[in-house]
Amino acid sequence: MQINRDTVVAIVLLLICGVLAQQSFDIREPGYGQMSPAVWPRAVVGVLSVLSLIYLVQSIRQAPDAPSEGPRGIVAFVAHWRNVLWCFALFLAYLLTMPVLGMLIGGTSFVFLLLNALGGWSPRQMALHAVIALVTIGGMWGLFTFGLKVFLPPGMILGRF
Repeated sequence: MQINRDTVVAIVLLLICGVLAQQSFDIREPGYGQMSPAVWPRAVVGVLSVLSLIYLVQSIRQAPDAPSEGPRGIVAFVAHWRNVLWCFALFLAYLLTMPVLGMLIGGTSFVFLLLNALGGWSPRQMALHAVIALVTIGGMWGLFTFGLKVFLPPGMILGRF
C-alpha cells in the first residue's frame, strides 16, 4: 500500500495536535475559582484534531500521488509558488509595520492586500475585499479591545485609542 503526501501531512498534523494537547496540561492553574486558562487552548486543539482526522480519512481515500517533476529554474519556481510567496511577503510586511500601523490599520491592510493579491484587483473585487477586511479585522479588534479588554498594539498612528 502506497500513501500519498496528504496522508503524511495529516499524520504529522495529528502528532502536532497530540503534543499541543499534552502541553496544555502544563498550563498553570491560578486557583482563584474561575475557568481554567487551559480551556480555550484545549478547545482549539480539539477542533484542529478533528479537522486533521477528517483530512487523514479523506487522504486515505485518495489514490497515491503520481510522480511529478517540480518547477525548473527560478522563474518557474516563483510562478509555481506565487501565492505562497505573496502570503509570506505580505505577512512579513505586516509584522514589520506593526509598531507603526498597529493591529487595526495593519491587520486591515494585510487582509485587504492579501485578498487582492490572491483574488484579483478588479474594482468590484477590491470593494468586496475592503468590506471583508474592515468587518473581520474591525470586528475582531472591537471584540478584543472593548469586549475582552485585551491590549492590542495601537501603533503610532492611533496612539492610545
